[in-house]
Amino acid sequence: MCGVAGIFALDGPADIDAALLRRMTGALAHRGPDGEGFHVEPGLGLGSRRLILVDPEGGAQPIYNEDGSVVIVFNGMIYNFPALMEELRRLGHRFRTRCDTETVVHAWEAWGPACLDRLDGPFAFALWDRAQGTLFLARDRMGKKPLYYSLLPDGRFVFGSELAALAPVGGIDRRLDPCAIEDYFAFGYIPDPRTICRGIARLGAAECLLLRRGEPVGAPRRYWRPAITPLAVGEADAVAELTERLTAATEARLIADVPLGAFLSGGVDSSGVVAIAAGLRSEPLDTFTIGFEGAEDETPYAAMVAERYGTRQHNERAASIDMIEAARNQGRIYGEPFGDQSAVHTYVVSRLARRHATIALSGDGGDEAFAGYRRYRFHQMTEAARRYLPPAVRRGVVGQLARLYPKLDQAPRWLRAKATLTELSLDSALSYFRTIARVQDERRRGLLAAPLVAELDGYDPSARIAALMAEAGTDDPLAQAQYADLPTWLSGAMLVKVDRASMANSLEVRAPLLDHRLVEWGMSLPARLKLRHGAGKYVLKQALAPKLPAALLNRPKQGFSMSIAGLLRQEQERVRGRVLSPAMLDSGLFDRRGLCRMLDEHLSGRFDHSMPLWLLLVFEGFLAGDAMRGPAPADARAGVPVRA
Repeated sequence: MCGVAGIFALDGPADIDAALLRRMTGALAHRGPDGEGFHVEPGLGLGSRRLILVDPEGGAQPIYNEDGSVVIVFNGMIYNFPALMEELRRLGHRFRTRCDTETVVHAWEAWGPACLDRLDGPFAFALWDRAQGTLFLARDRMGKKPLYYSLLPDGRFVFGSELAALAPVGGIDRRLDPCAIEDYFAFGYIPDPRTICRGIARLGAAECLLLRRGEPVGAPRRYWRPAITPLAVGEADAVAELTERLTAATEARLIADVPLGAFLSGGVDSSGVVAIAAGLRSEPLDTFTIGFEGAEDETPYAAMVAERYGTRQHNERAASIDMIEAARNQGRIYGEPFGDQSAVHTYVVSRLARRHATIALSGDGGDEAFAGYRRYRFHQMTEAARRYLPPAVRRGVVGQLARLYPKLDQAPRWLRAKATLTELSLDSALSYFRTIARVQDERRRGLLAAPLVAELDGYDPSARIAALMAEAGTDDPLAQAQYADLPTWLSGAMLVKVDRASMANSLEVRAPLLDHRLVEWGMSLPARLKLRHGAGKYVLKQALAPKLPAALLNRPKQGFSMSIAGLLRQEQERVRGRVLSPAMLDSGLFDRRGLCRMLDEHLSGRFDHSMPLWLLLVFEGFLAGDAMRGPAPADARAGVPVRA
């Protein structure tokens, strides 16, 4: 795994600032601590930082074709590279290395941009073809590996694996994007293609961009969309096929010339991956677990799996993490506001894993492919009820009931009907958006300053979800929700979280459940094989039943984090000081009265505003710090702060 950076002069073969390229590449040292490499010619500079995973001797980048006319810097892993090598050799291509990156160079020569259809794995790369005068950038189907870029007023196109790589570049419009701020408080992250800066974009999942000197920069092209083709399959056949597919995907991700382990949360997905991986290896697998306090602790379930498969289990407790300070550090790791609270614990488990391995397998993707999130169940139930209510009744009678019904945050769950009534009164896409929104519309607008709201000019984050659901090509509400989550929640939140937290510790993470064919197949299964008896991932649990304890398979789903509502009340002085800090109030982005009202309501115990307060704490850290500098060097990095 690597970090990549580059400079491309669109207006002609101008001189490249090699020192700037080195600073850009150096900002990614945490992604590739094992070496660096550069290619500079008139009008083009490419840089790479390398984390050695395969072919330690021959895999140094940049990598070239036979005559040096095609060159690539690459971040990722092509799991099917042995088969591609054989096919390309039969076409007459000669290989100097046994590294997966070289297959991309020759695949480009053989098939041009269509080479992307043949690549299996996570990747983000930049490839220069001198004969054609083109720079080709691409990102993998799921969006596991990131790529940021900016077009400068002087005609230079710059790019890098993280925002930190663009920090040394002058001339970028770094003004905060109002729509990105709105997205952040709506989703808890900033979806592609936006970033927090107006002048920087992020290439989307399954997108590529072809640049040609002397021509304007066009829009990225999306080269893959999951095809949801309803499968007429019985339970037994689905279980057998899922077992076969997941085993093959896991085996492909065991290719390595460095130590490999696995995250083991104690949940179904990571436990299943560990069970399968352990059965494919002759050596014991190192497994890594973070423990929480009280009912949120999953270490007993992780211990069951570790004992059953004889893994070398490594544990760390999360109790000592200073979450208030950790919120302030999020900007340094992610380069922009990133509000997933579990990112803090992902950083900790990645740090633990890196002490013993260079690669860690994970269970990411199971919830998206097999409908594991509670919101999928809720959405399907709401859609079923909505079909029996005429639109006029939903918008009129039910909508009026929703407005009149009190918001009873502290009441028993069965009395908290306001959200359900609200969802029923809305159309499908807007209803689903409300289930995933971190801060609802009325609450967001109460936090943001009036000039910022005016600048939004009616921008509506829910429109993205509506467009994706319409694009899904299916009437199945469950599959529509899953489809909408892939380029938003999965690519923009889950995979960003894991990539930055792991690569800040120079750790590569591989996710068998994110094999794109497995995801596409899972989304195409009938809803009854995904949701059953009020729980998700039915077919996945059936496939793993012979491998995992029943107590683990049948317990309620739990997130990889701990509740911070009480902690925020215990730390009232610090929380109030951060949310009302000079960085926040002087930014002109927030309404002081709205901030004070939210603080008072939460700290008094009347309401639970822990999510918007966490988002505000993270945003304060971004404003107060030099976020785009990226993580500190490993030998100087304190990592996640702990309470004294």
